[in-house]
Amino acid sequence: MADLSVVKEKTLPDPLNFRLGCAVWAFKDWVGSFYPAKSQSTNFLKLYGERMLSVEGNTTFYSVPSPEIVKRWSDNTPADFRFCPKLPRLITHAGPLMAHLPAAQTFLSLMQQGLGTHLGPIMIQLPPSYAPAAFNDLKNFLEAWPQESVPVAVEVRHLDWFRPPFADRLRALLTDLNVGQVLLDSRMMYIHETEGDIDPQMRSNRRKPKVPLQPQVTSDFAIVRYISHPRILRNQDYLAEWVSQVNEWLSIGKQVYFFVHCPMEVESPRVARHFQTMLEEAKVKVPPLPWMHLEQPLEQLNLF
Repeated sequence: MADLSVVKEKTLPDPLNFRLGCAVWAFKDWVGSFYPAKSQSTNFLKLYGERMLSVEGNTTFYSVPSPEIVKRWSDNTPADFRFCPKLPRLITHAGPLMAHLPAAQTFLSLMQQGLGTHLGPIMIQLPPSYAPAAFNDLKNFLEAWPQESVPVAVEVRHLDWFRPPFADRLRALLTDLNVGQVLLDSRMMYIHETEGDIDPQMRSNRRKPKVPLQPQVTSDFAIVRYISHPRILRNQDYLAEWVSQVNEWLSIGKQVYFFVHCPMEVESPRVARHFQTMLEEAKVKVPPLPWMHLEQPLEQLNLF
């Protein structure tokens, strides 16, 4: 069986137990709110790293960056910042995973060498067509992954993965291998649809799937992808649930990555900042969010 091992030494423990972030950093409409007025695109990552603690690596899902670009990512972020890149879709969305082990090995080496200690868990986002019938393919791929060097987490989208007996079988596999399960919370995109609510994804060409939420931890860490409603008050009850869940996970020594998405991306930082405030008000022991210590325009402070 092919071996994905690239770096033999074990990953050092991360000093931060909770990392909050968004899905992207290069979003020009954040200029004037999340980023200072007149900010240039060449400075977006540096500005993002001064405000958040982590970012979901959506960009690597669509294209593989050059070694020079990856090294630049590392150079432009603080020492305690982490990237959680996705495996490219040419690996995850092109048939069996095992057929793409060489490409996965090349990608892993690129991320390790370029990001170094800035590299967090790598995410494997599987398509809705990847069904439990491919269980052995997933098992073989994960067994070949060098978990001691680079943690990995899996996001499944075929609905059968969320039903017995497949849900139990998947959870047992991930737990046995200390592999994370990415938790996609897309409830806010669908919860009000029966009430005639305006579709929050109407202007988005990348609709999030309607999958069940099963909050569980199968490894030393948890990754949450929270798809927020553009109207912040619509998120309040659901974020309150996550405050309790994050507190529970942190209390048993788990590390948590929490990424806020929004179909209207301009709102994502604002929702993330609000969630940080909720955590702090609930006395959850999370590290400070760097953004909270920067002077903010009045429109950013007035969340409601």
